[in-house]
Amino acid sequence: MFSGESFGLEALGWMATIFVFSFGVLVLFLIGVYIADVTQTKQAIRRNYPVIGHFRYYFEHIGTFFRQYFFTMDREEMPFNRAQRSWVYRAAKDIENTVAFGSTRDLRPSGTVLFVNTAFPTLGKDAVNCVPVVIGENSAKKPFIAHSFFNISGMSYGAISKPAVQALSYGAHKASAWMNTGEGGLSPFHLEGGADLVFQIGTAKYGVRDEDGNLSDEKLREIAAHKTVRMFEIKMSQGAKPGKGGMLPAAKVDEEISKIRGIPVHTDSISPNRHTELENNDNLIDMINHIRQITGKPVGFKAVIGDKTWLKGFLAAVNKRGKEYAPDFITIDSADGGTGAAPMSLLDYVGMPIHESLPLAIDTICQAGLRDRIKVIASGKLINPAEVAWALCVGADFITSARGFMFSLGCIQALQCHENTCPTGITTHDKKLQRGLVAEQKSSRVANYIKNMAYEVGLIAHSCGVRSPRELSRRHARIVQGNGTSTMLADIYPDIVLESVKIEKSA
Repeated sequence: MFSGESFGLEALGWMATIFVFSFGVLVLFLIGVYIADVTQTKQAIRRNYPVIGHFRYYFEHIGTFFRQYFFTMDREEMPFNRAQRSWVYRAAKDIENTVAFGSTRDLRPSGTVLFVNTAFPTLGKDAVNCVPVVIGENSAKKPFIAHSFFNISGMSYGAISKPAVQALSYGAHKASAWMNTGEGGLSPFHLEGGADLVFQIGTAKYGVRDEDGNLSDEKLREIAAHKTVRMFEIKMSQGAKPGKGGMLPAAKVDEEISKIRGIPVHTDSISPNRHTELENNDNLIDMINHIRQITGKPVGFKAVIGDKTWLKGFLAAVNKRGKEYAPDFITIDSADGGTGAAPMSLLDYVGMPIHESLPLAIDTICQAGLRDRIKVIASGKLINPAEVAWALCVGADFITSARGFMFSLGCIQALQCHENTCPTGITTHDKKLQRGLVAEQKSSRVANYIKNMAYEVGLIAHSCGVRSPRELSRRHARIVQGNGTSTMLADIYPDIVLESVKIEKSA
């Protein structure tokens, strides 16, 4: 009896020892995981939320198998569905981007884009690289030779964080792409990476304003003196909020941003809803040519198209003065845009979607006889190869994306961009959250995204029988109609894009 009790007590002791030892090992393991998480630089979630951040990746993994029963399907989420985001994530990480067992995309709804493959695709040995396109060749003293057809759209320092700007700048330089500064001015972090830059002049003229908020020729010359600042873009409106200016909350306006923008520190940074000096088309033409004369560099504007009446009137005013007064480029933003936080009524109901506005704008420019003079940049939810290829088919010279590059930096679509609480460090000035975004690591993902975009748009082009993406035309895409059958894009929007322009772009 005594020996039994002794054995039982001894067993309990061993069990207690094993438990304590196991608990100790677990604690040491968790400490090791914690240290590994906070010191690694590849994954922002793990760095900002050590240990518990692993659950995100675990749930993401098992969601692949259970979401068809319990969660939304791959193509159901908005504004970007899981399939769209996953392509960008894989492209940015430079890992295999093939899928099995067929497409999950419903090919039946009206508006679906399909590409016209040929029986004799282009062989690899016949493929050619996209040639650079010159912007401002016959108007600016210092034209810009643009190498990449896929580039980074406007995101201001202040709206996005220091490491985000650094990663984009270095990544764009690696991929020979350009980066738009956004309306927040030129920061040192834009210049660090050596990327080609498009300086955006917003309605508040941050970075190029005098003490009264007016456009300063002296500041324009200072910005233009930077070799990597290649073009100037007058921002008239953006897709997220056409008719409303930008706003940066006071909490984000620190001394550094105050100096860059030329505004008081710790106060809300609110832009007017338009440039106060622009009241008609002639004012816009004057502003374009004044900035071009002062800087010596190409100048264009960015606008959301509501209807072709205004654009038609603007181009008529240009022709009245002469082709040399035309903008060097027009960036067509759309109702699909949305990096900036905005009232839901503007996000949901104002402006044309890019699938309507882009062909309309290009056709209007062609009809005015200015297509050989004005380059067209398409912007608005074009983050995957098919969307970019479609824009090239329509006739765009370049495509820019903001949210696509946010995904390449690790954005998880938490929809907290305006709250300074971004969990991946992209749109926050919280130093603790910014630690998760290591610019050196993420810049490679930015470059990979651009590289893989070019590669897969090239796959589509070769399937259509042309040698490079810039040779795509409206004859290479079809649009599903309401009756379920598809119609050639060239039949819906007659292909009036100048053949000389197409030949020039692919020569």
